Formats: sequence, structure tokens, C-alpha cells
Amino acid sequence: MKTQNILIVGVGGQGVVLASNLLAEAALSAGYDVKKTDTLGMAQRGGSVVSHLRFGEQVASPLIAAGEADLLIAFEKLEAIRWGHFLKTDGAAVVNDLAMPPLSVTLGSDVYPCDAEIVTALKRFTPEVHLVPGTATASRLGNAKMVNTVLLGYASNFLPIGAERLASTLEAGLPPKLRQPNLVAFETGRSMYLK
Repeated sequence: MKTQNILIVGVGGQGVVLASNLLAEAALSAGYDVKKTDTLGMAQRGGSVVSHLRFGEQVASPLIAAGEADLLIAFEKLEAIRWGHFLKTDGAAVVNDLAMPPLSVTLGSDVYPCDAEIVTALKRFTPEVHLVPGTATASRLGNAKMVNTVLLGYASNFLPIGAERLASTLEAGLPPKLRQPNLVAFETGRSMYLK
């Protein structure tokens, strides 16, 4: 199998690192060599959080070069645009339909782009762009913090790791009281791709 390059991005507090860790564990349990690194820029103040994850037969470095990501999982729409240039032309972008306007937008010096502008910006890199109501779905299921699980479920449709392995890794990696709701969130996210 060729090496898979997964870039997961968001802002502090969205569960980017947890999602990346769970995906790395699933890849390890599938027998792949896995490399991963996180960048946490002022994450506790809503700053950007980026996780590079690579897995395959043999992986030398955790860093993904621009234009080499097979999959971009973005927890926030502007973060998707910020990191879109990492996508391969045949890669896929799974983008949470959530706007967290930065200070420049809040102060009125900039305007947050509309969904059409965001999708157009991402389609400069790949035609495979999926705007997913992850936060709304997680909220409907009872806990907005499960957005990372919903997005992992959706993104699982693009990964060479079986959904059962991903779900069992998710189950093993969470505290007992969070397992069942997150398994439901994972399956809900996974089924949203098929609709």
C-alpha cells in the first residue's frame, strides 16, 4: 500500500489531537508503520491546531509536504482553506460546516467567506470537497464535543482501514461512559457519506 498522508486541522479545544491519536492507533493495529506530529499554536486561545499523520509499509518522516495530503479533515472552515494547499489533486477534503470567526472578522476588518467561496477555494486543489454538518450532528446526538467522532466516521469512507477496526480503536481509547455515544456518533458520521 502506498503511504497515506492525513492532515487534521482545527482550533484549540475541538479534539483534533484526540482524533489524530485514535486514527494513528487504528493504523498501528492494522499493522502499518505510523508517524505523527502535532503543532499547537496558541491552542488554548483558539489558535490553529494541526496534526500530520502518515502511515504505510514504511514511513520515514511524520511531516506531509504541500500537495501530498490524501485526506484533509478540517474541524473549521477557515482552517480548511488555510491548509487546503496540502491536498493532492486527487485527495479529499472533509470539512466541518462550522465558522469560528477570527478576531479580525469580529472587529469588522475582514469578512468571513460564505460556504460557496470556501468550497471554490478548496476546489482549486481537489474536486473532492465535502462540507459536513459535523457540529450540528454531534449536538443533535447530545454532545457537540463528539464532532471529532462524527468527522472521523465520515472520513472513514476515504481510509484504507476498516470501519470495524476504527470503531474498536475508538471504543478502546475512550473512557467507558463516552464509548457508546461516540460509537453512535462514528456510525452516524459514516452513514452521512452514503446519503
